Parts: sequence; C-alpha cells; structure tokens
Amino acid sequence: MNKHGQLADFLQARRGLLRPEDVGLQTYGERRRVPGLRREELSMLAGISAPYYTRLEQGQSRNASREVLDAIATALRLDESERAHLHELAREPKRGRAAPRPRPERITPATSALLAALEGTPAIVMGRRSDVLAWNTQGHALFAGHLDRGSPDEPGRRPNMAKLVFLDAHTRDLYTDWPAKAKAVVGNLRITAGRYPQDPLLAGLVGELIMRSPEFATMWADHRILACDVADYEMHHPTVGTLTVTQQTLQSPQGSRPAVVIATAAPGSPSATSLKLLAHGAAAQEAVSPRKGADAVTPAS
Repeated sequence: MNKHGQLADFLQARRGLLRPEDVGLQTYGERRRVPGLRREELSMLAGISAPYYTRLEQGQSRNASREVLDAIATALRLDESERAHLHELAREPKRGRAAPRPRPERITPATSALLAALEGTPAIVMGRRSDVLAWNTQGHALFAGHLDRGSPDEPGRRPNMAKLVFLDAHTRDLYTDWPAKAKAVVGNLRITAGRYPQDPLLAGLVGELIMRSPEFATMWADHRILACDVADYEMHHPTVGTLTVTQQTLQSPQGSRPAVVIATAAPGSPSATSLKLLAHGAAAQEAVSPRKGADAVTPAS
C-alpha cells in the first residue's frame, strides 16, 4: 500500500458511485460504458481543470491544496470522515529511510489500570491492526468466549477482530446485522491504512482478508470510509441469548495508541440484566480456572 496509490483508487471508486442524476447533470439518455461520473464532469463540479484532476486521480500530482481537496470532497459528496481520509491520502509522505518492521504492540500500565477499573463491564484493548492486546473477563466472555482467555498475552497468538468478524463462524453468528458490523470493520481498516500506508503487517492483514473473504474483498473495493466510534448492535450470545449493546471505542487522536472498546446496555433493560448474568458467569469461571499471569502488567513499548 502507498498513499498515492490509495488516493487514486479512492477517487476512482467514489467517482464511480455517483450517477449524473445524483448531482443534477443531464445525460439525455446517452449510454455510458462505465457507471458513475466522468472525470471531466467531476472536475467541472469541483471547479478545477479536467487535466489537473486526471493527473491527481492517476497519482501523478502530489501537491493538491486543501482548497482543491475540499472542492473535490464536496463534488464527491463525502461526509466528514471521508473528507478527512481524502486529506490524509493526499498528504505528502515524510522523506527518509524505509519504515522498520513494526514491533508487536503492547499496552501501557495506564491502559492496564483502565481495563482493571472497567471490570464488570465488557472491555477489550485493540491495536491499530485490530489485534486484541488485552481484554477483561467480561470482554472475553462477550466477544470471544470460545477462544483461549490468555491468547492476547502472546503476540503470536493474539486474536484479530477483523479476522474474527469475517472468518470466524462464532463471531459472525454473534451479530444479528452482520453486514453492518462488517462494514464498520472495513471502514476503520481503511482509515488506518490511510494513516499507516507503509505498515507491512497491515498490508498483509488486508491481503489475507481479500484472499479469504469475498465479502471483505467487495467491501474493500468500494472505498467507503466509516469512522465507527459508537454503534448499537443486537447480539445473539450463546450463553445469555439476545441482547442489544452499545459498543464505544475510546482512542487517542489519529489512532496513535491502542483503542479501548467497551460494551454497555441501557440501565434497567433486559440487555443490562443479560450483561450482569454474563459477568457473573464469567467471574465464576475465572475463579474456577484463573488465567496464568492474570495480575501481571504488560510493559509499555
């Protein structure tokens, strides 16, 4: 992956999603070889020259101003998240040596303390590639109780939530509206890919998902961006049955640190009761067979 290749693909894909009638253009019944707006139509809507837009879409121009990018974003009818992604892709990469192979991500003592403070509420800590770096007892029970509780402790065994959503039957069955969850996963991966275009592990993850999941490949190809920090999901849990939870993602600006994902339910609701039952059962199971090293604090990187 590289930013300018992603920029070209993003512009082409989003232009292809707009029909002339969507933006008030008359076609007079003419047939088009491919769907979507033509480059000259998009450039006209953005108020820039067609040759310049063509160079930008082909990855041959790397100095688009903020004003030009905003004009293109408006013409493409991008939302706030998509507009920010466009600016990220168009930003000139820093010059220097090739990026070293990323080290395994770790959580800080502060994040460990936050996870401990959330005990009783399902919570997981995810790295930028959606690897599970840690989870509390309830987070494990809600999202992946079929997996080894201690798997996040070893980098080579860490569950990856994107893989679970697309490739794991248990996780797929967990979500009533699986497509909505899947689109949120793809949208967040798109944003991450724009921020870290030289990350070989991220590129490898995307490549594996494209090869193994036709649904992921289709969603990835349309270049839709979805910054999903808060969302409600109905879940069919094998232990406590159907419940609706609000999943909230707490993360630092630009995703520079691991994100904490927590699941809550409306106070007094049947779903809140289900979460309490899940917490009670998970705590009882933890007492019977405690995880090795459960009290250890993972050192910061």
